[in-house]
Amino acid sequence: MNKVGLRALGATAALMMTGWAGAVTMPQLVALRGLEAGEWELRGRGEGAETRKMCVSDLRQLLQPQHPGSVCRSFVINDSAHAASITYDCAAAGNGRTDLRIETSRLVQIRSQGIADGAPFAFAAEGRRVGDCP
Repeated sequence: MNKVGLRALGATAALMMTGWAGAVTMPQLVALRGLEAGEWELRGRGEGAETRKMCVSDLRQLLQPQHPGSVCRSFVINDSAHAASITYDCAAAGNGRTDLRIETSRLVQIRSQGIADGAPFAFAAEGRRVGDCP
């Protein structure tokens, strides 16, 4: 391929990547409107479950707990005042489905399953806001 062809290919790729970045933003969900940002503790359920803390500045982070920081394309399955379900695709990083049930503005139930780093995952957790981020 000549230099002109390579430049055109590079420009096309850059435009596609810019368009992709705009398409991957997760929509604002009704279910998340009543929740509070801050430090959240996710306490796993079941044998061998772990507890972890995360600083949540964007409440949509609760919907991708196994893909933090990944840019993912989301599809809303259900969105109401007390529950949300989404599927998401993070390209090579994996994919998942998360069901979120809101109990209060500081307490949620999360079920998520999918693929992260080439391995399957499935978990259920209680998410509780425990304070402001450090």
